[in-house]
Amino acid sequence: MKVLLYFEGEKILAKSGIGRALDHQKRALSEVGIEYTLDADCTDYDILHINTYGINSHNMVNKAKKLGKKVIYHAHSTEEDFRNSFIGSNQISPLVKKYLVSLYSKADYLITPTPYSKDLLKGYGITVPIVSISNGIDLKRFERSEEKESKFREYFKIEKEQKVIICVGLYFERKGIIDFVALARKFPNYRFIWFGHTPMYSIPKNIRTIVKEEHPENVEFPGYIKGDIIEGAYSAADLFFFPSYEETEGIVILEALASKQQVLVRDIPVYKGWLENKVNCYMGHSNEEFTYLIKALVNDEIPNTCQAGYNVAQEKSIERIGHELKKVYEKVLSIDIVEQKEQMQQKN
Repeated sequence: MKVLLYFEGEKILAKSGIGRALDHQKRALSEVGIEYTLDADCTDYDILHINTYGINSHNMVNKAKKLGKKVIYHAHSTEEDFRNSFIGSNQISPLVKKYLVSLYSKADYLITPTPYSKDLLKGYGITVPIVSISNGIDLKRFERSEEKESKFREYFKIEKEQKVIICVGLYFERKGIIDFVALARKFPNYRFIWFGHTPMYSIPKNIRTIVKEEHPENVEFPGYIKGDIIEGAYSAADLFFFPSYEETEGIVILEALASKQQVLVRDIPVYKGWLENKVNCYMGHSNEEFTYLIKALVNDEIPNTCQAGYNVAQEKSIERIGHELKKVYEKVLSIDIVEQKEQMQQKN
């Protein structure tokens, strides 16, 4: 079995969750001994596993079909998580939905990160078989490290008793960036750091203004930072606060959980079945609730859920994801064998 992992615009999307999903897929397939290639010109593969939905992705699907290859579409994107992102996203989201449906419907099988996103796709009227498989997490990479934590503290000049709340995400309204800044105003003695980057020309003016000008002194937007500093931040911070309104999973949450960090999220449907309020994380519905929870969690006034959160990350380790992907690949190839047998029987 050989798989072609295709990812259009890899350099552009490398800083996003989808970009990290590709890295996880490569690791996962290596863990279970499945041969893969990233060469789009390759023709000796059995399955095209495609992650993106640009024009070249559309062409790759058509090419694979002409070659008689099986196609698995990794449905990271939905209309719902496209809204409230880039300039004009809300206006064109219905068209994006139609385009996604047309692309996804060409696949032999769909993989999507959560049961929630699976239900969304079914609601679009897609009849292709769909399975939910987490994007997974590299547990070793996010093990707590004093060296990494020191690099984080030195880079940001964190004082010994200073309280730090972090978030990781693109500069999208959907991600809750407006609420993140509004809540920071309520806690002027805490440092709020939002990791991540989005080209300024692509986001609405109100979000650009918040990032560049209209935020309090205790809020920082250092941009996209990878390696030891961000990994140290995950474990050294006092709280990972992710107020996103819509996700298909949220790889950054898995990264925080794997770091044994306390996690606070908005209570939205995507977390149903794997995150549980007051058990492996805390959840809030409004800024009033978040205000109470931030203060209570940072000051250890309520029980932490870090160990239970880590247990969730363990269940979604890359090794486990590799075995789940392998099962889907084998199922898709076995469908092909059944079809060939049926065709032979009809000829006879």
